Amino acid sequence: MDIEQLRYFLKVAEHGNFTRAAGEIGISQPALSRSIARLEQELEQPVFERQTRGLQLTEAGVLLQGRAQQIVTLVDDTRAEITDDGVSGRVRVAAIPTIAPYFLPDVLRQFSDEFPAAVVSVQEDTTDHLLKSVSDGAVDVAILALPLEARYLDIVELLEEELLLVVSPEHTLATKKQVRLADIEPHPFVLLGEAHCLSDNIVTFCRQKSFHPVNVERTSQLATVQELVALRHGVSMIPEMARRLDNSKSRVYRSLSGTRPTRHVVAVTNPYRFQSRLVRSFVEHLQQATGSENG
Repeated sequence: MDIEQLRYFLKVAEHGNFTRAAGEIGISQPALSRSIARLEQELEQPVFERQTRGLQLTEAGVLLQGRAQQIVTLVDDTRAEITDDGVSGRVRVAAIPTIAPYFLPDVLRQFSDEFPAAVVSVQEDTTDHLLKSVSDGAVDVAILALPLEARYLDIVELLEEELLLVVSPEHTLATKKQVRLADIEPHPFVLLGEAHCLSDNIVTFCRQKSFHPVNVERTSQLATVQELVALRHGVSMIPEMARRLDNSKSRVYRSLSGTRPTRHVVAVTNPYRFQSRLVRSFVEHLQQATGSENG
């Protein structure tokens, strides 16, 4: 068996499906099937059970998956360490959708100016998926929001930002000089879907203040939340970084009086994977950009 076969096997095991794995790898499904067949022929036993609903690992496949991941990780880390010059190479960055479009552009632009030979790839996904990607070594740095269930991962706090109430200009709360949490309790909320941690931040804050927000709509994009609020579908809470980029006059933002809702933005890395000097420089760049280098 060779390293390419092991990579293919791991991708099929991840997806449980030849077609999806082939699409991600960038080869034809028959070519991928032939590669796995040769692997099984060499091992003299199957690594997958073909079932109507997909593929399941055999006992041999489970054993191979663990060993293959170790081998691929070792090869990748060795190559990265040998070629590490501190100024060139790839940094794989990921962020959740409520951070990526608002925080990353300026950060990436400044990093590119400092390290012009570096290649930075960006991925956007939900927290659970990105934590798995960091653990598996598919992502070098993930920018997420607390709270996190991140065993065996390093977490560096970058910033704490306010969550601002957003309403339409015609809303009764738009003219109030001070808005209390009790003022928004009767109003319906527009929130992101349950997979997005921003909704958890909002609901948790409200529950701590002894009320549960009445949710009328859920969307998958923060921009859609803002538009629905502008159309008077309800109220919501938006991170300060998103508010700074919103120049529309169809929305009004207000800080809550008293204890204000916030979220903590962090950088997550895997200390058990080789981190190139370029990756470490990127994390330091994040800290400098957010003023958290001494935190």
